Amino acid sequence: MNIGPVGADPEMLPARAAIGLFLSFAFAYFISALLRGVTATLAPSFSAELGLSAGDLGLLAGAFFLGFAAMQLPLGSALDRFGSRRVMIAFLIAAVVGCVAFASARSFLGLTLARALIGIGVSACLMAPMTTFRRLYTPVAQIRANSWMLMTGSLGMVASTVPVQWLLPVVGWRGLFLLVAAALALAIGAGAWQVPRDAIRPAVAADRRGSGYREIFRHPTFRRFAPLGFFQYGGLIAVQSLWAGPWLVDVAGQPPADAARGLFAINVSMLLAFLSWGAIVPRLYARGWNAQRLIALTAPLPVVALVLALLLAERATAWHWAMFCVASTGTALAQPAIGQAFPAEQAGRALSAYNLVIFGGAFALQWGLGVAIDAFRAAGLNNVSAYRGSFALLAVCCVFSYLWFLWRYDRTSAVQTQPPPVNCR
Repeated sequence: MNIGPVGADPEMLPARAAIGLFLSFAFAYFISALLRGVTATLAPSFSAELGLSAGDLGLLAGAFFLGFAAMQLPLGSALDRFGSRRVMIAFLIAAVVGCVAFASARSFLGLTLARALIGIGVSACLMAPMTTFRRLYTPVAQIRANSWMLMTGSLGMVASTVPVQWLLPVVGWRGLFLLVAAALALAIGAGAWQVPRDAIRPAVAADRRGSGYREIFRHPTFRRFAPLGFFQYGGLIAVQSLWAGPWLVDVAGQPPADAARGLFAINVSMLLAFLSWGAIVPRLYARGWNAQRLIALTAPLPVVALVLALLLAERATAWHWAMFCVASTGTALAQPAIGQAFPAEQAGRALSAYNLVIFGGAFALQWGLGVAIDAFRAAGLNNVSAYRGSFALLAVCCVFSYLWFLWRYDRTSAVQTQPPPVNCR
């Protein structure tokens, strides 16, 4: 992997330092993903103990994404001003407090507020490494490193399924969150040890005038990818981190233990998908492909998988939802493409602004699907029809976001996201 300080020889960062840097980031992101996905496994426990409706469950799970999304713009500015090391450590401290508060909460409101604080605390766990990779890695190495980070996130999602189900009888869900708080404390120590201090650039004039984000939101590449990020990537996260589990229980009629095993299979599939992207994409880029072309080719696939699951209804198992999630992973290529479309000193803001779109979509869709399910039930539809109607709305939104992506084609932005030919090693 070609790596090195910005403007320096790409081999200057020693391999051992590069591995330590990646692993420290990966450990924090692993825990972040576990916290994101654990609600799907714990949904039956929460519903039974607290008597939650589908809308309540969606709000509790979505509070994570609300807190996460709310911090993205200040996070981006902080990453560009103060660097990844200091920012990530400060945010992880908030995540530790959030986990302890969640384990101690006795009301739905307390749980929701604590989950939002957890979302705030782990909101830097992907943007900090992506910003560092944008500044230290060559374009193709960024694609590989980003894919491997997402693979690590999938590993965290895997850990949030069957392993969590095994731990529940031993420590309970409150004890589980105390264990996660301890793991986050270890991640803070690893980051302080392995992540180098950034050579902080002075804040650019545009940022002092407050126009830095206006430039980013107006950029043609950003605007082209935004609806796909909101509906398709946000929909992927909403399904993977919550609604696949209730579908397996409420629609397919599986017991919670079987649903947890289904979620395990979904997340293993995601892990393998991101591992494959990390291996394949650099070679495709070397042959003239770019993110826009790859996304144009793959973006219709999750809609096909979603329609198939809706047609199968009760017969749609975890493997059909794995097909939907894996088919959606191509949209992850938009994140490094967004980063490459902007100068390195704007990388934190550009990536965080796009992450705001993604996780704003995850919150809106995670909560919105629950509200829609409750509304269809109130209208007299049975469980199966209520779920099918809600997910049909998601499919329609994904179709329109893809049509927008095709309509907003911009040759200049396509060139910007095409790295020069490199030797993939």
